[in-house]
Amino acid sequence: MRILVTGGAGYIGSHTCVELLNSGHSVFIVDNFSNASVESIKRVEKITGKSVNYINADIRDEKALNELFKRHNFDAVIHFAGLKSVGESTEKPLMYYDNNVNGTRVLMSVMEKYKVNSLVFSSSATVYGDPDTVPISENFPLRTTNPYGQTKLVVEQMCQEVCSANDKISIVLLRYFNPVGAHHSGMIGEDPKGIPNNLMPFIAQVAVGKRAFLSIFGNDYNTPDGTGVRDYIHVVDLAKGHVKAIEKLHNKTGCHVFNLGTGRGYSVLDMVAAFSQVSGKKIPYQIKARRAGDIAQCYAKPDLAQQILDWRAEKTLKDMVNDSWHWQVNNPNGYE
Repeated sequence: MRILVTGGAGYIGSHTCVELLNSGHSVFIVDNFSNASVESIKRVEKITGKSVNYINADIRDEKALNELFKRHNFDAVIHFAGLKSVGESTEKPLMYYDNNVNGTRVLMSVMEKYKVNSLVFSSSATVYGDPDTVPISENFPLRTTNPYGQTKLVVEQMCQEVCSANDKISIVLLRYFNPVGAHHSGMIGEDPKGIPNNLMPFIAQVAVGKRAFLSIFGNDYNTPDGTGVRDYIHVVDLAKGHVKAIEKLHNKTGCHVFNLGTGRGYSVLDMVAAFSQVSGKKIPYQIKARRAGDIAQCYAKPDLAQQILDWRAEKTLKDMVNDSWHWQVNNPNGYE
């Protein structure tokens, strides 16, 4: 298939491009590089031995998207382009609604105009908010605790309504849990701009000496060690989930929803201990007050993806930490 990947130069997007290319699909990337690097695309080409076309454009730029869809006969779109920091979203909610919701609206309107009827959307477990119980299945109530999660939920609702209005469209909503790790080659990985928002790159930067200590936000949650528990999934497993989704459901109309997670939760202190063991480095940390919008625990019930997509997470916590450390050591300053 000829697949347009929005945000394809980013962390999850670049790994998904590798898996798509390795599965025989052709890829075209649109990215505004606000939180990504052209270097990641070059490295995707090195890993796969295949060329990747891309343009520097924002998905809110309807004129640019029209030109792109006019020139290329895309079979499907995988949509990653979006802002993703919970903390930043509470400070700049309008920016998040404009980028994540309005950007998706523009993209979907251009897809409709050019009759591209297959979409895989990068959603998030944040749409479940603070769940009553764990593990979380796809039919749990949807109630977000921050503007970032709300933008994902609004886009999901928009997708459901588009499918109801047009019986030719296939949309897959993939609710990720916590992507970590990097490609085993050490050539592509998570390269946050500025201070990392996610746990694993922050721990890695402390281990490599780039940062003095890790801040742990809250140690008084109702969890085994008091720190937050999350379902960490290797980014390569996650990327393979997108390939399965596009291949299995490309011609199955309607809106399909899947959790992509391992089904197991690890605490912040579990992750610190695992990283310290793999790297041989002490990870100093300081306990800080809880952050607004954070929850105690969140992990998936991934059975539906196993049944319908024939997908399951295969990589272990050790794989996640090994690959993160390999990436960090080989790229102490990311792609620069």
